[in-house]
Amino acid sequence: MSNIESGVGLRPLFSLEVELNSLVSVGPTPAGEVRLISIAGGQFRGAELNGTILPGGADWQSVRSDGGLEISARYLLRTEQGELIEVRSDGLRAAPPEVLAQLARGEAVPKDAYYFRTAMRFRTAAARVNFLNDLLAVAYGERRGGRVHLDVHAVL
Repeated sequence: MSNIESGVGLRPLFSLEVELNSLVSVGPTPAGEVRLISIAGGQFRGAELNGTILPGGADWQSVRSDGGLEISARYLLRTEQGELIEVRSDGLRAAPPEVLAQLARGEAVPKDAYYFRTAMRFRTAAARVNFLNDLLAVAYGERRGGRVHLDVHAVL
């Protein structure tokens, strides 16, 4: 029986701790505020994959009229073995207005007080981690001041 017939499952891949630079806002556009947060670096850790997040990626955000964020990020991972992996991540962060205000001020907010999820795809030329080219992953996110923490799971 295939996974589709038996239902979809998740398998932990790794956790990311992404360090962010300051937010740059394009300002209010007809479609909402457009923002850019460049990625300063970070680390990822998992049972099989560990390494660093290279500086230079970016998280593009569109602020919806209700304050929620449409997120589109692209960045590179480098494993401890030197393999490079491109990450493409699209997601959503939504919460009641008071929680969004706390997050905007950089306050610590319990992760269950808001919805922060992304769908992720990967590209690599490295043979050892080639399996990443053929999977979809989902991440559960948490904003931690100037960092973002993501728990990434492969969709089975």
